[in-house]
Amino acid sequence: MTKSRDIAALEKALDHKFEDHELLIRSLTHSSYAREQRDHIHDSSAPTDNEQLEFVGDSVLAFVTSQELVKKFPHFQEGELSKLRAYLVSARYLIVTARNLDIGKYLRLGRGEERSGGRNKSAILVDALEAVIAAIYLDGGLRAAQKFILREIVRPEIKRMETEHGTALPVTDYKSALQEQAHAAGRKRVVYAVVKEEGPEHRKTFTIEARVYGASEGNEAPEFVTRAEGPTKKRAEQAAARHALHYVESLAEVRAPRSE
Repeated sequence: MTKSRDIAALEKALDHKFEDHELLIRSLTHSSYAREQRDHIHDSSAPTDNEQLEFVGDSVLAFVTSQELVKKFPHFQEGELSKLRAYLVSARYLIVTARNLDIGKYLRLGRGEERSGGRNKSAILVDALEAVIAAIYLDGGLRAAQKFILREIVRPEIKRMETEHGTALPVTDYKSALQEQAHAAGRKRVVYAVVKEEGPEHRKTFTIEARVYGASEGNEAPEFVTRAEGPTKKRAEQAAARHALHYVESLAEVRAPRSE
């Protein structure tokens, strides 16, 4: 990563020319590499890994994403904005950007992490991407970081959602949100079942049932059932999950203590 041609190639991919190349190098330095180097040269002060930059980058990413969502969707309520932001800054989405930018190619890893396939590990790649965001922010300011985040992370996915779903822009991945909320509410599991398929092959309509099972081990009947239709199984599942999510969220409201 210290080679000038590597730095130039990554700067081109990031579309940012660094004044301080050490920031970029640090953002790609995994703790395993930093630890090995410190042990080798017996100097506890160098080199520095990317963990603090990752912390800063996470905050910058959340701020820029929040700002863009409020601007883009002024009619959304706080809860809807929060869910959409949670998706856009989640590891399961950021890994796509990290791989598109080929971040793994430029990482500095310890020998053990290198042997274990660290360049392809999602957690390491996402952490490095957040650290790179911080490096851009510290080198070029908020405007530079904002430009990168909107171009590479936020706007491409919003455009994809709008293209795929039209005016019915999904707030987030409702199936994942339902799974998380159901688990937090102590519900055992959520099951999806196709209950009806109608129409010709090129214009099918699927009816999906989402079943939320309660906390009791002895009762095999679902606690809550809802149905939704869609042109694909995936779309119908998301719609059913959205309905079920309202029910699971209502459980939290019932459990919440009333303010005096």
